[in-house]
Amino acid sequence: MTPGRTPQSSGNGGGGRGKAARTYRRPKPDAARRAAFDVLRLVDERDAYANLVLPGLLRDRRMTGRDAALATELVHGTLRRQGTYDAILDRCVDRPIGEVDPPVLDVLCLGAHQLLSTRIPTHAAVSATVELARGVLGDGRAKFVNAVLRKVAARDLEAWITEVAPPFEDDPEGHLSIVHSHPRWVVEALWDALGGKRDGIEAMLAADNEPPAVTLVARPGRSTLDELYEAGAVPGRWSPLAAVLPEGDPGAIAAVRDGRAGVQDEGSQLVAQALANVPVAADETRWLDLCAGPGGKAGLLAAIATQRDVALLAVERRHHRARLVRNAIGWNTRHQVVTADGTKPAWEPETFDRVIADVPCSGLGALRRRPESRWRRRPEDIAELGPLQRQLLTSALGAVRPGGVVAYVTCSPHRAETRAVVDDVLATKAGEAFDLIDAREYLPGVTDLGDGPDLQLWPHLHGTDAMYLALLRRR
Repeated sequence: MTPGRTPQSSGNGGGGRGKAARTYRRPKPDAARRAAFDVLRLVDERDAYANLVLPGLLRDRRMTGRDAALATELVHGTLRRQGTYDAILDRCVDRPIGEVDPPVLDVLCLGAHQLLSTRIPTHAAVSATVELARGVLGDGRAKFVNAVLRKVAARDLEAWITEVAPPFEDDPEGHLSIVHSHPRWVVEALWDALGGKRDGIEAMLAADNEPPAVTLVARPGRSTLDELYEAGAVPGRWSPLAAVLPEGDPGAIAAVRDGRAGVQDEGSQLVAQALANVPVAADETRWLDLCAGPGGKAGLLAAIATQRDVALLAVERRHHRARLVRNAIGWNTRHQVVTADGTKPAWEPETFDRVIADVPCSGLGALRRRPESRWRRRPEDIAELGPLQRQLLTSALGAVRPGGVVAYVTCSPHRAETRAVVDDVLATKAGEAFDLIDAREYLPGVTDLGDGPDLQLWPHLHGTDAMYLALLRRR
């Protein structure tokens, strides 16, 4: 029946009244699947990040409990496994996958995820997804969705991967790309950065597809770990300030709500603490965060600086991110946040005791947290970011005083964004007065940090984002 059409009354041949006409009403999809679909459309159409828009959408629709959990699993699971599902769906549709309308493809991927990677029964996964398609796409395309998903349901995930992935022996990167749902160029870049054999890169890629823990930081002097433990958190793995929240909303914890504690990946905590742990000769007065948004490291460094009677200047180029930084450190008026370009310093050179340059990067180290990034980034992005990263590191070196320390940080393990940047800047006139010091010494107790002197954290080895850190001291 065509949507919106009303069927005619059936006559009885004798002028009597037939059955009353009923207005056709399009089926209403269940709340969880509709929420998941709406988030996927925002990700596709507006370049939104699912981990940012999903919580607000769930609050607006007053979704909690099982519905909220299902919507979260559908969104993040579908985005993480999108490459695998696209390869499978390409075998199940009658046209190249790139010619399928994006909203239809989103529905198909949601259905494929339910069929291949959840415990939802086959008939329930198909029928519920077809109902979603009727509600958001119309009856005609719902039939197409039904036909495709029945083909998908004919095999389990392992059988499909055997069918669509090239053998590892013939094409290692192509095989890993489909099995672990990463673009081929990302597989190549991560493997190059990690080195080693097949088991290491497979563990790394698999870790990217695991939901990250919600990690909290107890900002020194403002909150305590005991306060977070009382709210249901458990000890972190490495950072002496970290606690992991196994379940629940971190915003419901008073310390987080008040800004005395925060949500911060343990890797992000560790690189900030390493900078703070390096001995610096003479009294300290001023620290600089050169690229402070959105404020996680700035909030932690501000708390440490307060305990040492030191002022922090946080610099952020974009206004909306500068507001987030102010929220993180605005409790202490001694610390300042300015909206400015870190490559064009407005301060006197060689005046800061410690400087952190957490530079804009590809974000390849946080793919488990923002899985959609792997499908947005291009190899060209790395080259385009390179000049800015070098300019910011050069600016940071110019800002630190003799005997002071600079931390160069990226949330990426890509060699072109890490050691290559440091080596290039050290080879210039700006880097002639600096020594690369062994960062591993300032994270006691953390293992598997490589050969030094810089260090790389890894999701599969440390349970953190893949943060990179190099520490440089002005002679």
